[in-house]
Amino acid sequence: MTTTELQPGGPGDGSPERSGIVGLWYDKKTRSIIMQGITLALLVGFFWYVGSNAVDNLKLLGKTFSFSFLNEPAGYDINQTLIPYNSQSTHLIAGLVGVLNTLLIAVCGIFAATIIGFIMGVLRLSPNWLINRTVYCIVEFIRNVPVLLHILLIHGIVVHSLPHPKNIPDWANLNDVAFLTNRGFTMPMPIPEGAFPVVIVSFIVGIVGAIFYKRAAKKKQDDTGKSSPVFLVALGLILGLPIIAYVVTGFPLDWEIPAAGKFRIEGGLTIRPEFLALWLALTIYTSCFIAEIVRAGILAVKHGQWEASYALGASRGLTLKTIIIPQALRVIVPPLTSQYLNLTKNSSLAIAIGYMDIVATIGGISLMQTGKEMETMIIVLLLYLCFSLIISAVMNYFNRRIALVER
Repeated sequence: MTTTELQPGGPGDGSPERSGIVGLWYDKKTRSIIMQGITLALLVGFFWYVGSNAVDNLKLLGKTFSFSFLNEPAGYDINQTLIPYNSQSTHLIAGLVGVLNTLLIAVCGIFAATIIGFIMGVLRLSPNWLINRTVYCIVEFIRNVPVLLHILLIHGIVVHSLPHPKNIPDWANLNDVAFLTNRGFTMPMPIPEGAFPVVIVSFIVGIVGAIFYKRAAKKKQDDTGKSSPVFLVALGLILGLPIIAYVVTGFPLDWEIPAAGKFRIEGGLTIRPEFLALWLALTIYTSCFIAEIVRAGILAVKHGQWEASYALGASRGLTLKTIIIPQALRVIVPPLTSQYLNLTKNSSLAIAIGYMDIVATIGGISLMQTGKEMETMIIVLLLYLCFSLIISAVMNYFNRRIALVER
């Protein structure tokens, strides 16, 4: 008897040959596709039922499901904006201001928390007992206190401890150029002039040139074993080219210098205390979690790597930079992505101190003024979903770049 005759459904198992729809069901691949299609249809039907039910209930309450409110005047002020805005602007513009404020906190927080977290993570493994224990106490204290309390504490310190603008002490007056008060940090505001786009283009060219130089230096090191001064050359390209362009084009940048008025600081660029408090709180809180991730990643590298590097005469700093941390990144990056996502989502706590992010604008004041609970919440949820997916995509791409390549 052959193998084919013993297979289920074959001519030798005593059962009739299956064909048509029955035959498709008994095919493993086809059955999998059918089940996935049924599941997808059920999910679509469920969400369609929920949405229809919600729309019907809104009609009973005299409401309609519509996003037309986005074109109506917002009617409220926002204390920090990155684009032109006033109370007569639409809810759509107010939401855009909230999105930009959320992205500003997320980008600044991720950047600062990564640097501080890596430094603290390395110091946690320092052979100096005092440094090691000090960082340990800081990390454990901050990690075990809710982030909202950190935000309220730092905001209270900024608002109640810093001086009022009408009575600025010498330590808060930086040579009559910048001022630190309970209204925020006020500094000179740059005003671009005619040829300033040339400086911006040169800055972008410097970044691109630094990337290509780094790749060429890596290839040279792989081929010949000779290293090149990548950091200094990259720094020269990124900073040197814009400075040269700035000088050649005749210094196309003016500055609006702030001045201390009777009741407030006149002119300049002011970083609001709400932004300072939220940024510092999220940065410090997230950096402590990143520090533990970095510490775990470094400890995951076998101790023999340290010993081999020391045997070649490398210092501890050089060993960390060129051998340990590049290997530890493969362990660090996946949980680091979660911390970036947490920081971005925790920025929604800004409403507690009056920082106007997307939750406070569209999900807060616009919701109360228009009564569009479902529409505003859908917008807020989809925006946070987009933020999270973008961060995940970038970090997954970086994770694939540093992953080990099997030969």
